[in-house]
Amino acid sequence: MAPQQRKRATIREVAEATGLSPAAVSYALRGIQTSGETQERVRRAAAELGYNVDRIARALASGRTGTVGLLFGSLEDLWQQLLGVGLGSALLDRDNYALLVDAAGDPERQIHLARQLRDQRVDGLIVQPLDPSDERWEELAQSLPIVSIGDALPGGGVASGAVGGPAGEVLFDNRAGVALALAHLHKLGHRRIGVLTPTQPSTPDRPADIQVTAEAERLGLDVSIISSPPVLSEATEVAREVLTKTDRPTALFCFADSIAYGAYAAARELGLRIPDELSVSGYDGHPMSALLTPALTTMDWNVDRIVRAAVRLILSAIEQKPYRRRTVQPPRLRERGSTGPPETRA
Repeated sequence: MAPQQRKRATIREVAEATGLSPAAVSYALRGIQTSGETQERVRRAAAELGYNVDRIARALASGRTGTVGLLFGSLEDLWQQLLGVGLGSALLDRDNYALLVDAAGDPERQIHLARQLRDQRVDGLIVQPLDPSDERWEELAQSLPIVSIGDALPGGGVASGAVGGPAGEVLFDNRAGVALALAHLHKLGHRRIGVLTPTQPSTPDRPADIQVTAEAERLGLDVSIISSPPVLSEATEVAREVLTKTDRPTALFCFADSIAYGAYAAARELGLRIPDELSVSGYDGHPMSALLTPALTTMDWNVDRIVRAAVRLILSAIEQKPYRRRTVQPPRLRERGSTGPPETRA
């Protein structure tokens, strides 16, 4: 005789086991409006009783899907992969699922994907925009909560959660980041610097790139800004072209560590020693950068803090709770062996 299937536990049974109301149990399972101790006690009781959240019933009752879209510029960029993993894990800890989507470096595709995510009824969207100046972000923000990471979107000056602007922003302090990177190379004696950026010619007004021009003028640097994808093979090709010029730069400042890996590969092919004949600096502090030989000088943006801030903003917006809408993340220079004084040429 086949064993009887165990009846699925209900939220009321979890409430009785913990001495809480069903509403409090629901809040605790979602990680909101209850203490950490209460949340742990409820989760433990739910596990012992075999209680699983009925997501379909919750969606019908609340009008929410429990899903947040994560829309990245290019997952070829290893730092964006790291960010995606962190966001997905943090959302799951708060009983939300992440739907991760890659724009593959195409600004038009990113807008199209954002609209598709909206139409698929995600509760909110976290985006690292390829073209933050695109006015269509403001239109999208009218129909679902959007939190941007890196750069501000149009309408960012409005009050938190107001119609007509993004729900929140986790901004990089690119003014400080660019100033630290270029001042470091300037102090070492570099005056001709190549800047490799993932920014495309069609979207030239990224805040970080604009800051390079201003800071280079202040320091008296000869800077050339070159577009480079974060894909290793393509970044290597771009760096190789820059480094084979007769007036090649003595240092490369790369706006993604993934691009800097291409610079390492090109330097190796050309027989250029780092940092003796070429200094290389990254910008996003990927953990693998410390494992290179020599280890890569880069910026640490504290990805864990970025993840916590973005998740807090998007869930607060979805739940219509009051919150501080903008977070500005400062950088920290991690000076390592890939940068040094330029070689003296005869």
